[in-house]
Amino acid sequence: MSAQAPILSSPLLQRVQSTLEAAGGWLPFDAFMQMALYEPGLGYYARDTVKLGAMPRDGSDFVTAPEMSPWFGRTLARQVAQALQATGTTEVWEFGAGTGALAQQVLGALALPDGAASAGGPLLQKYHIVELSADLRQRQQQRLQAMAPALAERVVWEDRLPERMAGVLLANEVLDAMPVKLLVRKAGVWHERGVGWVGSSAEAAGQHVPAGLVWQDRPTALRPPVDIPGNHDYLTEIHPHAEAFMRTLGDCWVQGAGFFIDYGFPESEYYHPQRSAGTLMCHRAHRADDQPLADVGHKDITAHVNFTGVALAAQEAGLDVLGYCSQGRFLINCGLLDHTEPLSLAERAQLARLVNEHEMGELFKVLTVAPRTAGQADWVPLGHAVGDRTHTL
Repeated sequence: MSAQAPILSSPLLQRVQSTLEAAGGWLPFDAFMQMALYEPGLGYYARDTVKLGAMPRDGSDFVTAPEMSPWFGRTLARQVAQALQATGTTEVWEFGAGTGALAQQVLGALALPDGAASAGGPLLQKYHIVELSADLRQRQQQRLQAMAPALAERVVWEDRLPERMAGVLLANEVLDAMPVKLLVRKAGVWHERGVGWVGSSAEAAGQHVPAGLVWQDRPTALRPPVDIPGNHDYLTEIHPHAEAFMRTLGDCWVQGAGFFIDYGFPESEYYHPQRSAGTLMCHRAHRADDQPLADVGHKDITAHVNFTGVALAAQEAGLDVLGYCSQGRFLINCGLLDHTEPLSLAERAQLARLVNEHEMGELFKVLTVAPRTAGQADWVPLGHAVGDRTHTL
């Protein structure tokens, strides 16, 4: 059945329909997700909408940690300062900078007396932002250009990675928005779940199916990275795009450290036999649903991150894993709770959401990697000093 009778006049749906026709009537889900989120001028992240914000009344669809509390970025800046000094680099590269809130917080904190320039540490010379969304880039520019000129002039926007890159990388809720493939086991047989189109011809044939996008499964040789015990039906995701991203970094990144913050699990939890419905979710007006074929282009589509797969891809690309732990532990290690005394009760409540296990503190993880560079000194990232879980990957 069709997930929902769509608005057939939607330019994005018309583009998807024409792409389906050119592809023989079927698209793998990752190709559809790429269009739904990033199709130029039409996809969710390519449209002129608010997207990120604290509440539905501001027109936003979801909130990320930097919008939740400015102390997220200010605390992360301590880790950035240590990483700049330990790796002898002077630049930061942020991927998918959202509203620019994280960049603003990190830049502001590094400019303080105890920032990156203290104790002989290097000054931050450039803050690069790699942003695919023209709309979000404009919002970032408006926000960051309002900072002090000495800080604003350090920010540059990039369309692509350079052939050689050195610096500290930041990616907050980036990996979860990369397209995934869907695999479904039915009656013991694995299929790849893709997208098709049902039109008026189906109604003429007596099927009485409203025109629109539908799920279509095809037998496949693809498999999850681990065996799933049991014979029950099972839906899950694999992450070739996120893994390819790590390999791309391995091709050009020669010095520094990278911090990837996102919601997800190690492989043993991700592909647990009881997680039989997968992790794919949509977000709109601060509500979640599991219907990515409905309201295409008007809501975010995400999947949790398989951190084991990402870490293995990083290692295969010549990167080392320096740490993996929960966001709550990482922020506490970096001194987040040092700032609670002067805060109001409301500010403390927002800060607590970043570390509480039943909120973002446990679901979100931090994976830290670095180039396997000769001469780059061994060091323990501040955020992984206590409670590291690299052994669980």
